[in-house]
Amino acid sequence: PPWHDRRFWYYAGAATTTGLVYYEYHIEESPTGRRRFNNVSPEYARQIGEQAYLETLAQYRNQIIPPNSPISRNVSRVATRLISATDQKDWVVHVIYAPDEKNAFVLPGGKIFVFSGLLSVTEDDNGLATVLSHEIAHQLANHSAEKLSQANLLGVLYFIAAFFVDPNFLQFGRAMSTLLLELPNSRQCEQEADQLGLYLMAKACYDPEQAVALWQRMKAAELSSPPQFLNTHPSTDSRIENIRKLIPQANMKREAANCPTPDLARSFFDSVF
Repeated sequence: PPWHDRRFWYYAGAATTTGLVYYEYHIEESPTGRRRFNNVSPEYARQIGEQAYLETLAQYRNQIIPPNSPISRNVSRVATRLISATDQKDWVVHVIYAPDEKNAFVLPGGKIFVFSGLLSVTEDDNGLATVLSHEIAHQLANHSAEKLSQANLLGVLYFIAAFFVDPNFLQFGRAMSTLLLELPNSRQCEQEADQLGLYLMAKACYDPEQAVALWQRMKAAELSSPPQFLNTHPSTDSRIENIRKLIPQANMKREAANCPTPDLARSFFDSVF
């Protein structure tokens, strides 16, 4: 076996040291101060996002609602107001006709997709702003690159382990890494997007307290969900609890933005956007 050879351990030690240095070099802080590994360049993330964007357009080509329709204009109006509170530009919003689909997602490069079924749950501008700000926050926090980086890192570890570990144990290791690393990281990203999104909607002069009402409606619309530890998202109850804790700070950001009262804010922004 190679591990009986002293040279093997020399090379293994050198490779391990190099790997640790590489890993530490690519550690960065997320917008909330969380340490994370990221070895995906912004340009590569944009390329991946553009490819996914074209594929999504092709997949839903017969369901995309025209941008001049009342539904699309309303979603774009709320999105534009939120984006104006960031330092980013060139966002694109598409509404997909899918009455039974209550979902939305964002792709790298600022491409937002909203399924029309979601609008039955959002109900009003504050509800829609809650969802859209959450999706925008994923982009602002560069979560797509973080997940790609995690996949890259795990791929290397699996490749190395394949030389030393029984294949059956390797499959077990993959399952455990999903349970102990990938799913918790995904929930962390969701919680971070909730926090950043809540602050964003507050800075855009929406009412952050209405985010709780939105998630309560989402909970009522849920048919069933797996246990939180097996899910990529926090449970809705956990999400509501975390958002409630963040509302005082979100209200401070709303006050710092010199926002008018909620009723006056709606009238003002409706006239602008």
